[in-house]
Amino acid sequence: MELQLNWLAIITAVIASMVLAKSWYTEAAFGRPWRKLTGITPADSKLSGNKPIIITLLANIVTVIVLAALIHVSSAFFKDTYLWHATWVGLLAWLAFSATTLLTHNAFERKPYALTLINNGYQLAFFLITALIIGAFGA
Repeated sequence: MELQLNWLAIITAVIASMVLAKSWYTEAAFGRPWRKLTGITPADSKLSGNKPIIITLLANIVTVIVLAALIHVSSAFFKDTYLWHATWVGLLAWLAFSATTLLTHNAFERKPYALTLINNGYQLAFFLITALIIGAFGA
């Protein structure tokens, strides 16, 4: 089996992931409670400059490429429809690699459960939206 990645799907998913991140953490969505729970002020964010955004972009690129590969391999192995399989792979990847890791770290770091929910909600949306985009492109 040859691994085939649809780079247009990957680029589209990465762009969607960045729009999601920007939208998720705005004051109108979860930004206000996130700031309250983390203690990070708008001034703190400004001092950080673009570094967190660049790190997020790079992390999202890696995650989307790996997710695309997982979806391709899984769909080929199970000979299942691409969109349906993409959704399941996205959900399982989130649960296995993101949700459990974030839950464990936040528990040991004694972070508020509400913060874990906000961040895990973003991660779930990220995995599902990018998986659906990859699945819709068929690769």
